[in-house]
Amino acid sequence: MVPTKKLIENEIYINKITNLLNKLDIIPSEFNNYLLAFVHRSLVNEKPDLSAEHNERLEFLWDAVLELVITHKLFLDYPNKPEWDLTDYRSSIVKWKHLANIAKTLWFNEYLILWKWEELGWWRNNDYLLANCVESFIWAIYLDLWYEEAQKFILKYIYSNLENIINNDLLKDYKSLLQEYTQRVFNITPEYRVLDESWLDHEKNYKSWVFLLNTIIWNWNGSSKKKSQEDAAKDAFLNKEEIKI
Repeated sequence: MVPTKKLIENEIYINKITNLLNKLDIIPSEFNNYLLAFVHRSLVNEKPDLSAEHNERLEFLWDAVLELVITHKLFLDYPNKPEWDLTDYRSSIVKWKHLANIAKTLWFNEYLILWKWEELGWWRNNDYLLANCVESFIWAIYLDLWYEEAQKFILKYIYSNLENIINNDLLKDYKSLLQEYTQRVFNITPEYRVLDESWLDHEKNYKSWVFLLNTIIWNWNGSSKKKSQEDAAKDAFLNKEEIKI
């Protein structure tokens, strides 16, 4: 179990997260990391006396357990599928858009702990923040109750959506689709570069550029490097007929 620094002692927040854990049938042995999973960095930046940490430290850990659980389950469930199909399945499950949808299903937006300006800016509905919450929450479960309980959560709420993803042709993300297109048409793999950052630390805006060789084919702004790159890839792919090099 990993100890945390001073966290929020506000009874309202503690009661809200306690109620969420009850709804999810999670019986914690140590509470702090579950609360930390919902603390956005804006609160720490503006009110460090209220909370000394935010959820990005937990988010750093997320993919190891999530990908292990998903990879193992796919391997068992699809013994006749080649590795490239299993890779597509896994990517579709763990991508942030899917995790954001899971967060909305579980009403995680109601539990996000933000500073007041982010509250006014409708950040509770920000897909990237919601995906971060799911990632952090998985590690809160793992650090508290270990692998088996984290696995139960992942299989029940995340992996269970695979059939819907397959049936609705949601397997490939736009970065993959753009790469397949540019390799087929130009024999070149896209490169993504973040060339501009602006705004405050907790409200950053990133501009990502998509290059084929040294030619810029598209750019896009986003609230994170990952989001700006994925949105740039989406817009480039949807307008692929305009790409010239």
